[in-house]
Amino acid sequence: MQENISSKELMLKKIRKALLEKRDNPYPNLEESPLYTPTDEIPEIMFAEQLTAVSGNFIFCENGVDFIENILELADKFKWRKIYCWERELQALLSTYEFPFYKTDKDFEMAEVGITMCEALIARNGSVLLSNQNESGRRLSIYPHHHIVIARTGQLVMDLKDGFQLLKNKYGSQIPTMISTITGPSRTADIEKTLVLGAHGPKELFVFLIDDFS
Repeated sequence: MQENISSKELMLKKIRKALLEKRDNPYPNLEESPLYTPTDEIPEIMFAEQLTAVSGNFIFCENGVDFIENILELADKFKWRKIYCWERELQALLSTYEFPFYKTDKDFEMAEVGITMCEALIARNGSVLLSNQNESGRRLSIYPHHHIVIARTGQLVMDLKDGFQLLKNKYGSQIPTMISTITGPSRTADIEKTLVLGAHGPKELFVFLIDDFS
């Protein structure tokens, strides 16, 4: 008499059998294989092109003075008044040039701009790598309508795997519990396939790459 086995039981039986049978890895060098073809393109140019392609804004600054001049121009253009910055290193930079900002979350529901640092910039796809280990936490990069990211040139890497290596070098075994990437402003096309920016987060993203913080 033939055993009556459901399709689910049959599938589980095949899985158990496969787990018991030890096989050699058919792709032993897969992790070492390059995901992308090699490129000679300059990372700064690639990042700027990719970020711009997804409606982000890239600003290269030689030093702190250059940065302040550019952010003052943006503040005047967008009429920003509620600018928030919670990371002490950035607060020191802004305070040096007497740039006004909020150090606490007072009246945060009225925030127009959040200024944060990042873990890395990924040139390949124009993404910003963030974690919950910085003093800005998660709110400052999500809630305000405008998000400004500050990065050093040493944080610009070619691929995501290089960004993860920076995290490992920085934190060792204490890897942050939340790691995410931002690729351009928040967007959705759920409603009638019409692209809308700022639906679930900032509608404008500005990335400042600073060569020298001094």
